[in-house]
Amino acid sequence: MRLQKFLAHAGVASRRHCEELIAAGRVAVNGRVIRTQGLRVRPGVDRVQVDGVGVRAESKLTIMLHKPAGYITAVSDPEGRPVVLSLLPPAGLPRLFPVGRLDWDTEGLLLLTNDGELANLLTHPRHEVAKIYHAKVKGRPTAETLRRLLQGVVSEGERLSATAAHVLRATRENTWVVIGVHQGRYRQVRRMCEAIGHPVLKLVRVAVGPLALGSLPRGRWRPLVAAELRALEALKPPSAPERP
Repeated sequence: MRLQKFLAHAGVASRRHCEELIAAGRVAVNGRVIRTQGLRVRPGVDRVQVDGVGVRAESKLTIMLHKPAGYITAVSDPEGRPVVLSLLPPAGLPRLFPVGRLDWDTEGLLLLTNDGELANLLTHPRHEVAKIYHAKVKGRPTAETLRRLLQGVVSEGERLSATAAHVLRATRENTWVVIGVHQGRYRQVRRMCEAIGHPVLKLVRVAVGPLALGSLPRGRWRPLVAAELRALEALKPPSAPERP
């Protein structure tokens, strides 16, 4: 098995990030630092380390977390801010990492996994996995205004577009709208709404691909059930045979 694939399967990070770790000289095999891609390793035989810590293959696990606002989507934070992993039990789970990110002031569905291939599938732009948000925006956007999101708006020199945009319900002064995206740009939904003159007051991600947040309480988590895992597997393109 190629080294970057082994690291991703072991839950170190996505395969792309594992390649970056190798290139940075942070990975050693049998005591020798490896900087080139494609080295083949024998799971259970070769000794693999990242930053001096041994890595072994773990059973795959993917969980769904209802992230509250006020948490950083990271494994740790040098500034000491609360991170999403602090919402999980300190023991009893394999090492997990977030799939993509939600901004600190955004809540909703966040996946954590030790399956690097799955993380890559859900986050790489070429797979165009849809993310659905409920956004409470200031004022009352018209249908015509929301259509601008489907056509695309320019924010900070970047063209951003939505795959869905319609009113969910109105409050006394503001409006909840449904917005779908698959680009995954930095603070994309907030920037798009700002561009049409209706800033976001609250943002909740309610779905990622075939997965829905449902009634999972804020701050709680659960493992994905078998049907959800099958739905994610169905998103994967056919595997090409690995080169010898």
